[in-house]
Parts: sequence; structure tokens; C-alpha cells
Amino acid sequence: MSATIIDGSAVAKTIRAEIAAEVASMAAGGLAPPHLGVVLCGDDPASATYVRNKGRAAERAGIRFTLLTPSADSSTADILDLCARLSGDPDIDGMLVQLPLPRQIDTGAVLEAVPVAKDADGFHPLNLGRLAAGAAPPVLPGTPLGCMELLRRSGVPIAGSRAVVVGRSVIVGRPLALLLVNADATVTVCHSKTRDLAAVCREADILVAAIGRPGMITAEYVKPGAAVIDVGTTLVDGRLLGDVDRASVEPVAGWLTPVPGGVGPMTVAMLLRNTVALARSRRPAPIP
Repeated sequence: MSATIIDGSAVAKTIRAEIAAEVASMAAGGLAPPHLGVVLCGDDPASATYVRNKGRAAERAGIRFTLLTPSADSSTADILDLCARLSGDPDIDGMLVQLPLPRQIDTGAVLEAVPVAKDADGFHPLNLGRLAAGAAPPVLPGTPLGCMELLRRSGVPIAGSRAVVVGRSVIVGRPLALLLVNADATVTVCHSKTRDLAAVCREADILVAAIGRPGMITAEYVKPGAAVIDVGTTLVDGRLLGDVDRASVEPVAGWLTPVPGGVGPMTVAMLLRNTVALARSRRPAPIP
């Protein structure tokens, strides 16, 4: 047996085409195209590349894109002022502050300054609280939502399945665990204090690796036939590596996302979907 490789790039391309068609439909109905505003603070090369990709994808889908680039020595107050600027601009439908921020900036305060009505990343505490309560917020964190889309579009059974999420970050692990619970999976969240991690992982029908440790998840961790979602992306000697050791896991798993070309492209596609959802919620359809 060899795993079915889930082509995230192809799935994301399909979703971006769906989004472009929806944006065109909005325009045909008299609605202005959605507008996404992004704050990029600092000189992290990975963040710069990621934001550039977001901008290109947005523009190709017909979504307007505005980028603000404060200097790396900006204060928390500086970033909060930019958030207030985007928040108060009636033309901006969705906004986000690219993470990570420089150390001197209070990330929590900045995330809370993004209004829930424009929260394109889905990280606002109110949106996360709605998710924890089992409700369906208008937007969801992009990477977890992308993982769910890959599972569903690949035909991986979720309801009734045992899922194990390795990693408990607020950006990926925790919201993804909640999404899986809400989809009727039985979920275990693992972390650095989990005892006998390999044994816990081997119980999973769906195994998600989101820890940032290249190649940590080997065949020893994988139940035969399981769906393995690799969220990890670490640059090592110029190569982008995932948390899963593909060479050993691919012969065992039933499905596997590659790195690169798996979850990564989905994150951007889900951001665009969130932006369109926010635009629709903020802009009533014109009266015929």
C-alpha cells in the first residue's frame, strides 16, 4: 500500500477559481469587489514572501489588496494605530496583521484590535470563542480550515473517526481540534508533555502534525491507512521540510499531504474565502 498524495496546490487552485467566480458575480450584481488590508511589520523574509503570495492570489481573484509596511522598530502603539486606520476605513472588508510580530510588540493586544467584522484571519478571541462553543463563525483560521477542506475534498471520513492533532498552538492545533470535534470526530490534542506520543498517534484515523520539527513523525507514529496531514514548514539548508518523514510514512498511510504543495497553498485560499465572506456580510445586496 502507498498513500494517496493530496495535492493541496490543485485543490487550492480550484478554490481560488470558485472565489474568482463569486467575486465576478458580486460585481455583476452591483457590489464593489472585496478589499483586504494587511499589516506587515518587520523584515522576516518568510513573512514577506507569504504576504506577497497573498497579495498576488487576492488580485488574481479580483480582490483588492492594500499592504501597510511599518518598520521593524515600531511600537505596539504604532501597530494599534494602523489597525485603527484599517478598522475605520469603510472600504476595507477584511484585515490582518501578519505574524510573527517583532518581540517588542504585544501580539495579543494587536489581535484584539482587529475588529471581529473585519477579522480575515479568524484569530479574534470572539471568533475563536464561537468556534469553541460549536457555532459557525463567519470566518475561521485559514490553516485549520484548509486542512478540513483537504480532508473533505479527498473523501477522508471525518465523522466517527479518531483524530490526533500534534501541536496546540492557537493558530493551528487548537482551532483545528475544535473543527474536527464540530465535524463529529473524536479528538486528542498532543504536545510536548504527552506520554508515549507514538502510541497515541498510532490510534489515529486522522493524524495532523503541526509542531515545527522536521521529520519527527515517522512510520512508527502512523496507523496503517490513516490520513496524515503535515502542517509543518521548516527551511533546512534551503529546502522546505514538513513535520512528517515522507519516505517512511508514505508506504503506511492511506492519504498524505506533501510539503511543499500540501496545506500551505490552502491557507492563502481560505484567507480569500474569508475576505469574500466578510465583504458579503458587510455589504447588503443592492435593491433591484
